[in-house]
Amino acid sequence: MTDASTPASTDVAPDLVRSATPAAAQGPEHVTVAVAYDAILLASFGGPEGQDDVIPFLKNVTRGRGIPEERLEEVAHHYRAFGGISPINEQNRELKAALEHELAARGIDLPVLWGNRNWDPYLRDALVEANEAGYTKLIAIGTSAYSSYSSCRQYREDYAKALDETGLNGVIQIDKVRQFFDHPGFVAPFIDGLADGLAQVQQARPGIDLATEVEVLFTTHSIPSSDADRSGPPERGFGAGGAYEAQHRAVAEVVMAAVGVGRTSMPQWQLVFQSRSGPPTQPWLEPDINDAIGELPARGIRAVVIVPLGFVSDHMEVKWDLDNEATVTAADNDLYSVRVPTPGVHKKYVEGLIDLVLERVNGTPTAERPSLTELGPWYDVCRSGCCENVRLGFKPALAGLAP
Repeated sequence: MTDASTPASTDVAPDLVRSATPAAAQGPEHVTVAVAYDAILLASFGGPEGQDDVIPFLKNVTRGRGIPEERLEEVAHHYRAFGGISPINEQNRELKAALEHELAARGIDLPVLWGNRNWDPYLRDALVEANEAGYTKLIAIGTSAYSSYSSCRQYREDYAKALDETGLNGVIQIDKVRQFFDHPGFVAPFIDGLADGLAQVQQARPGIDLATEVEVLFTTHSIPSSDADRSGPPERGFGAGGAYEAQHRAVAEVVMAAVGVGRTSMPQWQLVFQSRSGPPTQPWLEPDINDAIGELPARGIRAVVIVPLGFVSDHMEVKWDLDNEATVTAADNDLYSVRVPTPGVHKKYVEGLIDLVLERVNGTPTAERPSLTELGPWYDVCRSGCCENVRLGFKPALAGLAP
């Protein structure tokens, strides 16, 4: 017991989330406390911008895996075919400009900083820029919509690494927006794209039967099956394919349902995978898109619409693996093919990203957050053990509960 002269206890529970703002530090699933952020951190994968950059970039991407240089050179020819320039950096410049334009149109004073995980400008450069400007509270947008090690946790690990490299732990706090796979702003471009793609098929092949002669292939990046199985919070119990596959399937169903409104028939669809890079002995998600295309003629399919559901922009995996390899495979199988655009700087996508930031700025209640599937709205603060990489183990990560 204390009397009036005894100071009240000032004990504060230790932070459960590393380098988070106070609103997120105790790890709530959704942060419903308003946060006055200083800037937006646009975080991307990065890519080479010249022939001399290609191998150093690929070494950055594969660091710690012991991949021989001859294998890297095999992958490098994709970039070399485009002059050694990945389209991703220019796409992020365009996205940054589009975000800034949308912020200005809404009268929101939030600067946008841009940093990459694997190439210049690096995340650490963006944090140095933030520090020099006096920004201490950042809200990160990772340019990846789904839950997995490579599409979410690795970003969070790289935020932590960048703080360590710059010595800005304790100076800068970083939260992130929720994974936005089922946010209307991300899904809308695919709905528009699929509707346009089907119209293009019908124009090019008059009289084609959508229900029996057209197949929709929703494609995303293949990942190791072990990573997929562990994607999302362990307690959700998604099973084989984890949250990664479940999220893609749920969004595909939403897209098909939206495009089907008012139509008397719709094509069949399947989820396929692409851009595998692991050894043949390691199980990765299947079927590969090219294998799937090869099986379509036997079912009487005459046209295929390819929907790059797992991608936010037309980077190398889209330009090479879809516009080159998959398109050639379709032609070799006498199939008419259409590739639907990625969100890129689609107006609804850009607006949606700003809406996601404002959820955190305003502390929007969970019930008021839009999501088009029963899986969401996804977590603001990633849950403990989320998206484990069994080969690398748990490394320090921001915007989530340990480990």
